[in-house]
Amino acid sequence: MTAPARKAAFDPQEAAARATDAILRDTLHGPHRGVVVDSPPGAGKSTLVVRAALELAAAGRPLMVVAQTNAQVDDLVVRLAEKNPDLPVGRLHSSDADPYDKALDGLPNVRTSAKAADLAGLDVVLSTAAKWAHVRTDEPWRHAIVDEAYQMRSDALLAVAGLFERALFVGDPGQLDPFSIVGGEQWAGLSYDPSASAVTTLLAHNPGLPQHRLPVSWRLPASAAPLVSDAFYPYTPFRSGTRAEDRRLAFAVPSDRSAPDRVIDEAAVSGWGLLELPARYTPRTDPEAVHALAAVVRRLLERGGVTVSERSPDPVPLTADRIAVGTAHRDQAAAVRAALAGLGITEVTVDTANRLQGREFDVTVVLHPLSGRPDATAFHLEAGRLCVLASRHRHACIVICRAGVSELLDDHPSTEPVRLGVTVKFPDGWEANHAVLARLQEHRVAWRA
Repeated sequence: MTAPARKAAFDPQEAAARATDAILRDTLHGPHRGVVVDSPPGAGKSTLVVRAALELAAAGRPLMVVAQTNAQVDDLVVRLAEKNPDLPVGRLHSSDADPYDKALDGLPNVRTSAKAADLAGLDVVLSTAAKWAHVRTDEPWRHAIVDEAYQMRSDALLAVAGLFERALFVGDPGQLDPFSIVGGEQWAGLSYDPSASAVTTLLAHNPGLPQHRLPVSWRLPASAAPLVSDAFYPYTPFRSGTRAEDRRLAFAVPSDRSAPDRVIDEAAVSGWGLLELPARYTPRTDPEAVHALAAVVRRLLERGGVTVSERSPDPVPLTADRIAVGTAHRDQAAAVRAALAGLGITEVTVDTANRLQGREFDVTVVLHPLSGRPDATAFHLEAGRLCVLASRHRHACIVICRAGVSELLDDHPSTEPVRLGVTVKFPDGWEANHAVLARLQEHRVAWRA
């Protein structure tokens, strides 16, 4: 009797290369006018966008690139210039006083202008969706690449759709939904809902478009990828590109056995830490939670942390610019910044989930969106918000939260109305929060022992 064949070991490089080759094949040679790519956090969306742009340009197919923010556009311009310094690149910008990163002025192959006509004939032209919406052209571009397509509203896509013939749409379906200051209830269930994401509307009208996914996260460590994948990407699972032994977080200064030090040590070993404060209803800028966040950040810096990873054979100091604090609200972020400034710490990034999207740090310290709340609103339950906060780190994530959130979730089951024709977003925030909290409880440290 022959022994069963052994399952081949997962090779992240090979899996990512296969996925990228299939995407580029459909983009350059496929018969469809659109290609959709789903990407988990840290899977290399920008790398894919840059490579696709370079290959289209090399094939003699000039293209436009659409991103959602000026920072994203500038980052892509720099990446393109680094990969091919001889490629003519155009940066189309607004007429504002400071419309783009002035570092672009030092790139000889990059031309900047507020007028699309000034950039005519260049191989690649990049701008925001808002700027492209004001461009008019007699001859559409043959190709377009839409970056962060899940964070683009469908009305923004409609405004630029006449500018190109074919497009590659790249984005992360697990992140925050497109922002809108106007409620979209009156369009719910309609195929032309302007508040829906560009990809949702695109696929509603073009269900036969090829859909691909990037299967590997190069950001999230082996300790984080399984949780983030299971909680937020159950139908499009992914794996970490690194093994547990590839990354390490260590500290030169021993623990003083305080709660901040104990949760830091837990996170250094397991990748996760939950610093749990006593159950209590609090104002949104909970002073005790803010103090706990600042204390953890201070000890991360005072203890002389170093990281070891596949990026460098030598230990790299854990500096302030490699630490981020994430919150749900701007006033919470402001309170944390003030607390850190009082400790003389100013280089740590402190911002909301919306503004942390797309960014990467070695260690993140997160204020749980439901901490201290008497209710569970749709805003605080949004799966994308928690997903962003839990997926910015390369080594460890420490969550600060008051006890009682699991009970709060059970007391506030989802009451959103079910509308015909609306694609159910799964998992919903209620389920995702439960999944994350269940895992975090394994790494719990009480604020007062």
